[in-house]
Amino acid sequence: MLSGEDSRRDAVKAMMTSGQRELVAELERLDGGARFGRSAWQRPEGGGGQARLLENGDVFERAGVNYSAVHGEGLPEAVAAQHGLDPDGGFFATGLSVVIHPRNPYVPAFHANFRYFESGGTWWFGGGADLTPCYGFAEDATHFHRVLKNYCDTFDPAFHAQAKRACDDHFRLPHRGETRGIGGIFFDHLHLPGPDGWRRTAAFTAAGIATIAPAYLPLAQRRHDLPYGERERQWQLYRRGRYVEFTLVHDHGTRSGLQTGGYAEAILTALPPLARWEFEYTPEPGSAEAALAGFLVPRDWAGEAAVSGTPLAG
Repeated sequence: MLSGEDSRRDAVKAMMTSGQRELVAELERLDGGARFGRSAWQRPEGGGGQARLLENGDVFERAGVNYSAVHGEGLPEAVAAQHGLDPDGGFFATGLSVVIHPRNPYVPAFHANFRYFESGGTWWFGGGADLTPCYGFAEDATHFHRVLKNYCDTFDPAFHAQAKRACDDHFRLPHRGETRGIGGIFFDHLHLPGPDGWRRTAAFTAAGIATIAPAYLPLAQRRHDLPYGERERQWQLYRRGRYVEFTLVHDHGTRSGLQTGGYAEAILTALPPLARWEFEYTPEPGSAEAALAGFLVPRDWAGEAAVSGTPLAG
C-alpha cells in the first residue's frame, strides 16, 4: 500500500512523463525531418531523469524536452536559503522542461517549465511558458498570450495578470535593461489550501503542460516556411546571444538544477546550438530588426487585436 506521500510523488511523475511523451510526438510530427534521441541518467544521491533532444531538424534546429525526478537527504545551502528551508531536510523535486530553438528566424524560440517540490512537510508547484521572437509579429504574440490567459482563467480570473507580471519581471536581463522576449506566464510556490488542495494544484499544473502545444505550435506552423536570408540568420544568432546570457547569468532554474546535482548535459540543452556576439551592434534604423526593441516592451497582448502577419518595422 503506497503512503500518501508516495502516491503524490507517483502521480506527479506520471504527469511529467506523460507530458514529455506527448510533446515529443507533437514536435516530431511538425518537424518531419528529425526524431528525438533518448538519454536516461541517474543521480548518485537519488533519482534521475530522461533527456529527449532533437537536433538539425527541418523546423527545429534544437528542441529539448527533459524530465527529471530527484530526491535526497539534504539540500544545497543556496537552494535551502532561497526557499527558506532546512538544508538538512530531505527533498523531492520533479519537473518537465521544454526549450525550442527553431531554424527559421521568423519562428520564435520557446521555453516552458513545470515543476513540483516538497521538503520538510511542505510542497508546492511552479510553472510557466514564455516566447522569445527575433522578429515581432503582433498576431503571434496575441495568440500566445490569449491561450495562456484562457488557461489561467480556468483557475482564477485574477491569476493571469499576476503570472504575466511575474514572467515579465523574471525573464529580464538587468545588465542589458531589456526583457528576454515577450513574456508569458510564470508562477512558483503554488499551494492551494484544504484537503483537496494538492489535487487541485496538480490538476492546474497538468493543464498548463497540456497548454504548451496549442500556445506555441501554431506559431511554428505559420512561420517555418517563410523565406529568409543571411541577414535574418545573423540577426537570429545575435539575438540568441541574449538567450545565452540570461540562461548562464540570471536563470534560477539552471542554477538550481546544477546545484541539486542534475544532469548538466540535459540542463544545458536550454542553450541554442549556435549564437554570436558583436561589440556595440546597432540594427539599421527603421528596420524590422530595430523594431524588436519596442516589440519586447511588456504590454497587454491578450487584450490587443491581432494584426496582419507582417514583421513590425521601426
